[in-house]
Order: sequence, then structure tokens, then C-alpha cells
Amino acid sequence: MNIKSLNFVVLIAAFIAVLIGGVSGQGDGARPEYLKKAQKLAQKFIIADGHVDLPYRLKVTNFRLQKEYTGIPYQSKDGDFDFVRARKGGLDAPFMSIYIPSSLQQTGGARELADSLINMVEYIATSQPRYFQLAVSPSEVITAFKSGKIALPMGMENGAPVENDLELIPYFKKRGISYITLTHAKDNKICDSSYDTSRTWGGLSPYGYKAVERMQKTGIMIDISHVSDSTFYQVIRHVKVPVIASHSSCRKFTPGFERNMSDDMIMAMKKNGGVIMVNFGSGFLDSRISEYNDSIRNLFMEELKTRNVNEDSEEGKALAEEYKKKHPRLYSDVHKVADHIDHIVKLAGVDQVGFGSDFDGVGDSLPTGLKDVSAYPNLLAVLLERGYSAREIKKMCSGNLFRVWNKVLKYASGS
Repeated sequence: MNIKSLNFVVLIAAFIAVLIGGVSGQGDGARPEYLKKAQKLAQKFIIADGHVDLPYRLKVTNFRLQKEYTGIPYQSKDGDFDFVRARKGGLDAPFMSIYIPSSLQQTGGARELADSLINMVEYIATSQPRYFQLAVSPSEVITAFKSGKIALPMGMENGAPVENDLELIPYFKKRGISYITLTHAKDNKICDSSYDTSRTWGGLSPYGYKAVERMQKTGIMIDISHVSDSTFYQVIRHVKVPVIASHSSCRKFTPGFERNMSDDMIMAMKKNGGVIMVNFGSGFLDSRISEYNDSIRNLFMEELKTRNVNEDSEEGKALAEEYKKKHPRLYSDVHKVADHIDHIVKLAGVDQVGFGSDFDGVGDSLPTGLKDVSAYPNLLAVLLERGYSAREIKKMCSGNLFRVWNKVLKYASGS
């Protein structure tokens, strides 16, 4: 059997598995009566999202268009986030991701990019004060909410900008950073990454232990999304404060995907008092979706090779459009997000759950029913339909995160 035939068999098998599993095509959400209540709750409760990649998306877009940053539009058709859609969905506190590509760990420029993206978020807030407000604590988020504004807390995705200088941790705290994801796609000077097989440190580096300690004393939340399992357990054993997973889901539904959290890790988060903020990307929700879409990609690349066509050529682009029509991508859905929440609640309780969408960061992989920031009521409706109370949903929306955030700030203040 040749590679193309084998890929086709894999594609069909994956497609059948998805259909049998019933993980796709269940609709955008719950029944209308639940959606109506959910829409009211979305406006009543503060919804915080642990990870929205707006700043880097704008940076890349502006670089491609060769223009200076001029601010996020009040309303836009681009990306997953703007004020109008966020207000419709009830989103009140999206953590703006100060994303630092792992490549900058080798080439340099991580700190400079971090400062640039922070400047961008500051500009968004100061240039449109009717709509946005910076926030570095739950109390500031609440103030913004009461004023009808969207709060813009910030989290740094990748500790690379900290470099070899612990004093950069309080520096970034003063600049508005409220959490630091210890690493991203590669091992860095702090710890090992779940995506990297090098296992440079076997977990935290000696410097990483010092960095984690300084983060606690400074009042910056420690984010264990992206880290290796060894790093996770070493952090959990070392810290004196609860931690967060700003945008991670459950490994139960994605066997072998270390980027998600195993059942044992979820239980460890319960003991720590931390919060797992569920990622909405289809690849984080169901490995069968990824297998099917990867099979489509493999078939396409084989077709390009057979025809001796460059993917970036006009012919290659036309062929890609043809493939999309013949082999449409599969997506997970809002019900699967609720499955992940159910699993965390079953293992660790409702106090360990939050939302960490990864909007603007997972590209064309968002699930049906959660395609942008206007769609949070769809998720709340499914949770209501599954029997969660309004009180429990309020905890998931922001109460659990606020508890962790306040404990981290309190520990740093010495009170």
C-alpha cells in the first residue's frame, strides 16, 4: 500500500471514529430556554478568560501590512476579539497574552517584544478609555465591570523575557503582568516544555526555582500551561501559593498530548488550590479531530508532491481551496468543552475550573458554538442544561480565578 492510500485509510478511519464517538455536529449549544438564561448570566457575572492572543495577532498583522499599530477597532471582522463581540458574549476580563515565540530565546529580543506588546495593550486602554481599562487585580476588574468597561489584565506567555535577571520579574510586575507562563514550545532558562523532547533540566532549572520563588514574592501568578510533567510536579511541590493553567484541557480526551493535563495532575491542582482554565481549541478537546484533520493535510501534501506543485504558488493555493471543498475540516464543539469541565469537576471539584479559550491563538480550530468572544453564553447554556447551578457557573466564570489571584497578591504583600 502506498503512502497516499495509507493516508486515505487513516482519514476514513478517523472520520468514522469521530462519527461513532458523537463528538461533532451536536449543534451550537443547549436548548433555547437554557440559552436565554445563560445570556442573562453572562451579563450578570464577570467572565474572565485566562488567555486571549490579541496583541501578538495585531503585531503580526501590522507587520505583514507594513504599518504602525493604530489600535484595536471598536468593532472588527478580523480575529476572535473586539469590544462589540466581547460585550455581546459577556466577556469582561480577557487576559491579554504577551506571547513570546520560543525562537527569540536563541536570537534575542524577547524582552523587547514583551515591552512592545505591553505598550500595545496600554495604548488600547488609554486611547479608548470608554471601552477598555487596564487591570492588575480582581478589584480593578470589578471596578471596570461596574463602569461598563472591559478590563485588560495581562499574562506573559513564556518566561524568556526574564532572561538571567530576577529583577526583571518585579519590572514586568510594574508593567502590569499578572501571570507568567514559565515556558512555551521549547525548553528555556527556567524549565522544560511539554512540546520539547530535549528535557534540558529534567523539570525546573536551578534558575527556574529562583524565578518561581521571586514570582511568589512579587505577586505574579505562576502559570503551568506548556510545561513538561516533571516541571509541573516540581512547581507544585515547591510553591506556597495556588497556581493556574491559563489555557490547558484534559489529557483524558487527548491521550499522549502532554500539553494537556493528566488526571493525576488535575488532582494535584486540587490539593494546590489552583485553577485549570479550559482551552477551546479543537486539538485540545479531542485527539480524533486532530487525527482526521492531519490526515487531510497529509493527503494534500502528497497531492502537491505528485503534481510537483509548490504549496505557496498560485496553483498550490488553488489546489488547497479545492481540497477544502472536498475534504472540509472537522471541528469539536461546545459540548466537548463542557465534557472537559465535567471531567475536572468529577476529579477535583467545581472550584478548580475556569475558561482559557486561546482565542486568536489557535487559528482555524475553534469548536462549533465557540467561534469568537460573543459565544460564551453557548457554553453557559450547556452547563446549565447539564445541571450546574448559577452559583457554580459564577465560580467558573471568574470566582475561582479571583480566589487564586487574590491569594497570590496577599502572599506577596505578607498579609
